[in-house]
Amino acid sequence: MALPSAFPRANDRHGRTPRYVRLFPGLPAWKTRRETFDSTVALVISELTERWPEVATIEFATEDVPPSDPAPWEDHGVVLARVFPADRRKGLGDRIVLYRLPITMRIPPADLYSALRALIAERISHILYISPEELDSLS
Repeated sequence: MALPSAFPRANDRHGRTPRYVRLFPGLPAWKTRRETFDSTVALVISELTERWPEVATIEFATEDVPPSDPAPWEDHGVVLARVFPADRRKGLGDRIVLYRLPITMRIPPADLYSALRALIAERISHILYISPEELDSLS
């Protein structure tokens, strides 16, 4: 006995395959690439915050691509992430922005977690003056 479907059955114009999505919202496979990237970044940041409470003072953001004008101190290569130091006059804290598309285009999905952990640790080390190796150690 077939289970009832949440979507009406319809075939493509040649009568072969169903034309509806077989995944229901809320399932892990339903997540978009952006949501998967953001959740991986949040996981890395939460793990680093547990070990180093100072990380909680840093604001993190993700964007799809970097702006077209690089900062004067950056070489004109590919920008994966940027560190924006605190500006106390404007009331802004330290910020780190990760750019999703340049990162995901260069890193295979299986290595995304470890690469993001190394990248975020390296950027945090610029703010907290802790070596990336000490910051990223898993013990």
